[in-house]
Amino acid sequence: MWKDEPQATRGSAHTAQGAPLAGVRVLDLTRLLPGPMCTLHLADLGADVLKIEDLGLGDYAAAGVREQVNRNKRGLRIDLKHPEGVATLLRLCESADVLVESFRPGVMDRLGVGWAAARARNPRLVYCSITGYGQTGPLRDAAGHDMNYAAMAGVADQMGQPGGAPALSNVPVADLLGGTMPAVMGILAALFDVARGGAGRHVDIAIADGLMAHAVIPNVAVHNQGQARPVGQDKLTGALPCYNYYRTADGRWLAVGALEKKFWDRFCEGLERPDLKARHPGDTALERDTLRQEIAAVLATRSQAQWVLVFEGADCCVTPVLRLDEALDHPHVRARGMVVDVPAADGRPRRQLATPVRMTGFDFTVSRPAPTPGEHTDAVLQELGWTSDELARLRANTAIG
Repeated sequence: MWKDEPQATRGSAHTAQGAPLAGVRVLDLTRLLPGPMCTLHLADLGADVLKIEDLGLGDYAAAGVREQVNRNKRGLRIDLKHPEGVATLLRLCESADVLVESFRPGVMDRLGVGWAAARARNPRLVYCSITGYGQTGPLRDAAGHDMNYAAMAGVADQMGQPGGAPALSNVPVADLLGGTMPAVMGILAALFDVARGGAGRHVDIAIADGLMAHAVIPNVAVHNQGQARPVGQDKLTGALPCYNYYRTADGRWLAVGALEKKFWDRFCEGLERPDLKARHPGDTALERDTLRQEIAAVLATRSQAQWVLVFEGADCCVTPVLRLDEALDHPHVRARGMVVDVPAADGRPRRQLATPVRMTGFDFTVSRPAPTPGEHTDAVLQELGWTSDELARLRANTAIG
């Protein structure tokens, strides 16, 4: 699975597996999480992703995050505040298929490498900009983080416990669902159009837009009643006793998702409470609350592991709430190949999450760990036609590193 030798040609690390994006070159100027995760998905599917950083701080993501989201990429350092650095990036655009950036609106234009300048060099280039609030609108220049985008999109209001603060998640749903995945979708759609003869496009991804676009269930309530129901009053946020989390005797939790009557009946059988079958889902708030308390009392009598054994094979949508370390070791996760061990410079393999995409004719591999800043600058530029003299001059002028 592991290859020590450098990638010699575009996409060659995955060609033998039939990687769907083999031959696609991506210039990745993003930092932190939403953009690097986007280009990670492209790299894992075979694209030749060139991670481009400045000669200073570069991508300042935490080391562990950087390792996970930048594997299968090659690293370059280019100073875009230097005229020769700008010229280098524009020359790279000529042979690239995609450029992804995550600076605030207008920054790339001020540097001289915006959409117009890049398109002039390569009319077929797909140029994706990922920002918090998009390239237009009154908030286009506003700073923000995952929680801010979720708050502005009306989604944070729908997460959490009744009467409490909105929930904070260690899986940043705005960054990933609102930023990463719409960016991947937009890039692939634009690449498909280019492949059938279309021109390149500027893909404008706003993280807040992407998250709001998926708020389809609360939006039904807005349409019908003027506003979304408060947390705890809708069927997916705790209103129903058949769809809720319940604490077990050992302080762990079970996820009970027995929404449909057939699942509910099997769940009640597992509880040894067949008398509860007829009370699904409860006609009034009082009845539902009473039923919830009865279920909680039963589930609190045994440990999580004991209940797992009770419901094993019962087909009633009851699962343990696992910690991530437990999930990574679950037989199903292992069978799906969702865990990979990636060698690192210190000799200690890093456990990482695999691509979630499965398709015929393609076997996912990790061909290289995350690059150090500028690790492949000379190799990539030489591969793409820069002479030794040109590289020496650029390096002497600190336009590259």
